[in-house]
Amino acid sequence: MANENEIKTTVNRREFVNRSLRAGLGAVGASGVGLWLASRSEHPQRVQAAGLVRNYRISFNAGEMPPMVVVENGSPEQLVDSAMEELGGMQRFISRGDVVVLKPNIGWDRVPQQAANTNPDIVKRVAELCFDAGAKKVIVTDVSCNDPRRCFQRSGIAASAGAAGAEVILPEEHRFRNYRLGGELLSVWPVLVPMIETDKIINLPIVKHHNLCRATLGLKNWYGMLGGRRNQLHQNIEVGITDLANFIRPTLTILDAYRILITNGPQGGNLDDVRTIKMLIAGTDPVAIDSFGATLLGVEVGDLPYLNVAASRGLGEVDFKRLDVRNIRLA
Repeated sequence: MANENEIKTTVNRREFVNRSLRAGLGAVGASGVGLWLASRSEHPQRVQAAGLVRNYRISFNAGEMPPMVVVENGSPEQLVDSAMEELGGMQRFISRGDVVVLKPNIGWDRVPQQAANTNPDIVKRVAELCFDAGAKKVIVTDVSCNDPRRCFQRSGIAASAGAAGAEVILPEEHRFRNYRLGGELLSVWPVLVPMIETDKIINLPIVKHHNLCRATLGLKNWYGMLGGRRNQLHQNIEVGITDLANFIRPTLTILDAYRILITNGPQGGNLDDVRTIKMLIAGTDPVAIDSFGATLLGVEVGDLPYLNVAASRGLGEVDFKRLDVRNIRLA
């Protein structure tokens, strides 16, 4: 088994001498978290009522930048760099002194080649660009479906995030608070607090098949901010997805399509189910990005009812072809 200190250690690239003093941040007491998430029947008692919508968007003038960029044929780092350059640079989204949360998919006890979690090299490069733009702190976190300790380690995300200087936070019980989400299905639910108490948040999902809702992309990735018995939400998954998309509106969405899981998702496991297409989609319209991502799986927008519901709530454009989409193919 790999050294668990890889997950417990927070790496500060600017203050190397503090490395040992900061070891253990975000990981103490996390060994029982997976069991807690699966078995807890009572929500935490404290309820945070302030503000039903967490809006981390940046306002831009019309035509100032494309709402969506599609980049192909490069390494994960090259794809991120090219997309962000086309969007005007990370400094357009991240200000000096910001605390930034990166929300990859770290749901499963899988290695990167199985495409069940976000590509760790993409996570690392986004974290580096946030620091370059002046971020004070970058946090990488998720609420895993399998044991969090193993998911963060085997996905490669704990190590890659740490190497970039980010703080890796496991979903410890004390980090959840009940929030009023104001949704049709999600009224009050335990939420991972670091995703709420931040200045900016970047959604870093991966393109995957999902055996229940056909595809899991950006909007579905917000399930990874919830504690409690999330399986109960699958009974009405379309409403749950749009409730979450309405509650938390990210600064930026960067959809990983370097490797995609085309069947047997969301957990996968068989390398025959994975396709390497070396693509990344980034922008400020999460609905359009999901609509485009669905096409990579051969899924029609009509097969994902939550996209039309999200569009009707003013969360984005369901027909990405109506937008100024920039397509870049690297040499």
